[in-house]
Amino acid sequence: MGQTLWTGESEWGSAGVAWDWVRMPYGMVSMVDPLGLVTNMQFLNRAGEVLAPMESAIQLNGIVHMLPWQEQVQLALELRH
Repeated sequence: MGQTLWTGESEWGSAGVAWDWVRMPYGMVSMVDPLGLVTNMQFLNRAGEVLAPMESAIQLNGIVHMLPWQEQVQLALELRH
């Protein structure tokens, strides 16, 4: 088990997202709770209104899905052994 934190810079400032992960059989890693993401980002709709928590979670999961975080965690685990 562990935690992952991804950060980045944009014209609006620093952004980050963190989540817990667990090692599954055959060396795979998976998010513990896809709705348990922690972030300082705020998502807006086209009208500039803040998205509801569930809508924000969907957007955030899409971002996390595009990150190569599983590969990075697996590399870190291999270095430990």
